[in-house]
Amino acid sequence: MTFYSFTFVLIIACAILFYRAGEFDGSSGILWTVLSIAISVVVWRFFGWGMFGVLIAQIGLFVGITLFRMLRKP
Repeated sequence: MTFYSFTFVLIIACAILFYRAGEFDGSSGILWTVLSIAISVVVWRFFGWGMFGVLIAQIGLFVGITLFRMLRKP
């Protein structure tokens, strides 16, 4: 992994954002952070999509978590 790229900085920033969002929502911030990092690494390293692919994957994760939370809580 290259720790000096903008993509890596984006992954760290999104992980922090998801941790804070999870804590704010009252659920586990660690779970949201692990999901964020896992999806980012898969998109970045295995698919090779780059920074914009990671950003789109993070937006998709946020939408997915939002829909799951909306359907789960009446």
